[in-house]
Amino acid sequence: MTVSKENMNCNDYQEALAAEPSASFAGGEEHVAACESCAVFKADIESLDAKIAKALAIDVPELVLPELPDIEEDNVVRLSPKGKRTIVLPAWIAIAATVVIAAFVGVRMIDLDPGNGMTLSEAVLAHVDHEPGALRVTNVAISDEQFSSVVNPSVGTMDRNVGLVTYASSCIINGRTIPHLVIQGQKGPITLLLMPEEMIDGAMTLDGKGVNGVIIPMGNGSIAIIGERGEPLEETRKRIIESVEWST
Repeated sequence: MTVSKENMNCNDYQEALAAEPSASFAGGEEHVAACESCAVFKADIESLDAKIAKALAIDVPELVLPELPDIEEDNVVRLSPKGKRTIVLPAWIAIAATVVIAAFVGVRMIDLDPGNGMTLSEAVLAHVDHEPGALRVTNVAISDEQFSSVVNPSVGTMDRNVGLVTYASSCIINGRTIPHLVIQGQKGPITLLLMPEEMIDGAMTLDGKGVNGVIIPMGNGSIAIIGERGEPLEETRKRIIESVEWST
């Protein structure tokens, strides 16, 4: 991916880094040095890349063929093949292939749409689990540029005074690109997923590992609000409803 140093933003940086974790690109070092959220994202990507490299570092034994006995040509009956031959691979080849596939799946999890075959509630909770780097306790807000690049006119508008916004990224839920935001709550970070085209009939309770929340219907879409267990979400819910307006 070609990234312009002059137009570098968080989405450009994170997409370029996810595509080539070990690559250097113009403006990358300067951007990550000045952006705390991208620094955390870079650390998560490098950690995943190291785990994949370790998984692929397989000590493959040298393949040694057994010595075959001498065969007298005159005593050999040549047979014509009548069907497909079955090729049996050594066990270590099958194991290596399994590790490679698992590593590939691990990489794809960065861009994986967890909604495939899941309910909306399951997709939302799975997505939160797949981005642990977003859930940081911090008092550093994201830039206006990063916020407006994620919550843009194609989605709608949102009042930044809804809370201290410390993370913003464009993510995928059920095949749709949606804003993924994090604000700081009383007990910890609160995740907000703005889903302008994901209509639901009524509020849906979310109950995950160590977290709880709700998906609320709003006009032609819905909004997911997820926090740590015990986090009071009602006030956040009211502020979100008052501050978000879809573009369509």
